[in-house]
Amino acid sequence: MYNFEFGSKTAKGGFANEKAICKKFNNWKEDKEARLWLKIMGYNPDEIDYVKAVQLPTRIKKVDIKKFGFSEKEYKELMRFKKADVQVQIRLVIQVNNVLKVENLSLKKANSDADYNQVDKRWVDSYKEMWYFDDEIAVALKLFTGELKPSSHPEMLKVTISNLKDSRRVFLTELKDEIVKKIISFFTENKILVVSDILKGRGGFAADWMLVTRYNKQNNTTTWILKDINTAMNFFGQGDVRVSPRGSLYIGRITMQRKGGTPDPTKLQFKIKPCELFKLESGEEI
Repeated sequence: MYNFEFGSKTAKGGFANEKAICKKFNNWKEDKEARLWLKIMGYNPDEIDYVKAVQLPTRIKKVDIKKFGFSEKEYKELMRFKKADVQVQIRLVIQVNNVLKVENLSLKKANSDADYNQVDKRWVDSYKEMWYFDDEIAVALKLFTGELKPSSHPEMLKVTISNLKDSRRVFLTELKDEIVKKIISFFTENKILVVSDILKGRGGFAADWMLVTRYNKQNNTTTWILKDINTAMNFFGQGDVRVSPRGSLYIGRITMQRKGGTPDPTKLQFKIKPCELFKLESGEEI
């Protein structure tokens, strides 16, 4: 593999969405950023014969799944754990039998360092099926999201119903201490699995790379950083599991909270600040 250590750069123009990223990859012979991205991925552009980038919609139609080399039987699991937004197919000049290399990218965009990006949201029971936490944790998380009303399990609260900050749900700071410790213990012991599932995913549409773009409208430039997904997971998962000042949960640099808003306000969601990844290149203390 070609070794290239460069990780980020600022370029003229805007290319923050999936369609624009695909266009750049498909113009790889002329596009400076695309050639840099290929180098970061470990390829020497001079040894590449063919590149094709395709956008992966949030929901791929079942009838279209064969286009990506999978059977309809695999569809449910592929969609359940999909994290890639763009798939890049690469064929090298020296490759035999026209076998393509495949690189899956997860794209994250933000306009400022303060921007949050939702990386995963599901019903609590869906996470229970994925991670196998027990019924008590499931009930506690449903109280946290408001899927269960606080009045349904007053025995799990350390405050009275009338003293809740929000009558629709329970903050972690309002649950009994032993239950909160149990939640923290679970996410601490299973942090690698949790971080992997919400950032990388599993299976054929798992992400191999994370590309973060930050567009500056004032000077029409895009700053980007491309990191392999393991580096991104290590970065965002770095730190303790702890209750946030507002009563949500921090898993390293990842925030777990009630989704709120519409639709599905009582789902559990995980969020990151993708622009924090630039700290890996800026030399800031992390």
